[in-house]
Amino acid sequence: MDRADLTLSAGPNDVSAGVRAALGSPIMYHYDPAFGERFRETERMVAEIYGSTSHEIILMQGEAILGLEGAARSVVREGTACLNLVSGVFGKWFGFWLSAIGADLHEIEVPYDEAVSAEAVDAYLTEHPEITVVSVVHSETPSGTLNPVWDIGPIARRHGAVTIVDVVSSWAGIELKPEEWQLDLLIAGPQKCLGGPPGMSLLAVSEQAWAAIEANPDAPRGSFLSLLDWRDRWHRKGSFPYTPSVSDLNGVHAACAELLAEGLDASIARHQRVFDACWAGVEGMGLRPWPVSKDIASACVTAIRVPDGLNDEQVRDHVRAHYGVQISSGQTAGNLVRIGHLGATARPMFAVAGLAALGRGLLDLGADVDVGAGVAAAMASLSDSAD
Repeated sequence: MDRADLTLSAGPNDVSAGVRAALGSPIMYHYDPAFGERFRETERMVAEIYGSTSHEIILMQGEAILGLEGAARSVVREGTACLNLVSGVFGKWFGFWLSAIGADLHEIEVPYDEAVSAEAVDAYLTEHPEITVVSVVHSETPSGTLNPVWDIGPIARRHGAVTIVDVVSSWAGIELKPEEWQLDLLIAGPQKCLGGPPGMSLLAVSEQAWAAIEANPDAPRGSFLSLLDWRDRWHRKGSFPYTPSVSDLNGVHAACAELLAEGLDASIARHQRVFDACWAGVEGMGLRPWPVSKDIASACVTAIRVPDGLNDEQVRDHVRAHYGVQISSGQTAGNLVRIGHLGATARPMFAVAGLAALGRGLLDLGADVDVGAGVAAAMASLSDSAD
């Protein structure tokens, strides 16, 4: 099967020409001084994008799921009391990892079109002072929702709990302030708003998180999942714990450089502008966004309820086959589809093309939608937000 003409998935998506060129650059020996310098420079750029001077950056050589599991196993051991906040698919999956480790698992779970409230977290931690770890997903990509980690971080810190925060899809495209929000162990992916390749986990680790890891006798050592190995061998001794992903590092380096040249604030504003237009287009067509309100919606994807009588698979297949546009499902979050606008695809005309293809596809399948009104609403939003 040929690739889609335009991929507007929830990531990974296509990348810029500069990132593609970097991925195709010559493979260097990982102990060549030039590669070591590039690795260090990438760490510095990742730290700048995180906006933190106190968090230590760990670049793990595996897709973000590796970083998430590594974080869980570094902080949690059998019997550790953990509060896992579940507002979607990835929050639920994190609880499965915690259970597999043997954690004393507590969960606050809300419907997957809502967000966990900070007040509920505060009340739960007050009732359960034994909890020492709080895990939360910032941007729940499958359902397009955003949890208020800006409030949850200080609450957890006040209760003496370390936070593990999945920022895989929000990093580099949605506001994130790890120091100010008192977040401890954050895991990002380069294949989302950064516009880089999949294949690495970009972690930021606070002093509080390192203390919790060092206090855990079961924290991985001599393992692909080990954060301690990266800190102790690479940061302190200049020796990689295993051969790094040279090509992926080259791609991430290029993507970071491009984003910083654009400016982090400009990237955040670009993602928000395209999201606002896409949301307006969805409502203009007469469709319903998946999140219960725009206030809790994530700016990196627009999640849309599939009209009654249809399912997400037929909609996605039809849109791809007839209009060449690849969009995403909601995985197991519900009967929804998603238009992604992340990284290189967070551009106004891509959103308009995605809306038009989705609207026309739904019309073909018998749904009652006004494609013209939706496109007009998106264009009006873009016009209103133009500089």
